[in-house]
Amino acid sequence: MTWHRSTFSGAAGGNNNCVEIARPTPTAVHLRDSKHTTATLRFPTPSFTTFLTTVR
Repeated sequence: MTWHRSTFSGAAGGNNNCVEIARPTPTAVHLRDSKHTTATLRFPTPSFTTFLTTVR
């Protein structure tokens, strides 16, 4: 999988704590902690889209 990090990550005093995202298929979104990359969460794309819409 190709993981992507926000361009805003690491801006606060060199702190690289962030969430990384990967979208290996059109139906799934994966998230992981940049400091603990072995554990990931998988979400169906429609559920993740609803989450993003809600938190904005």
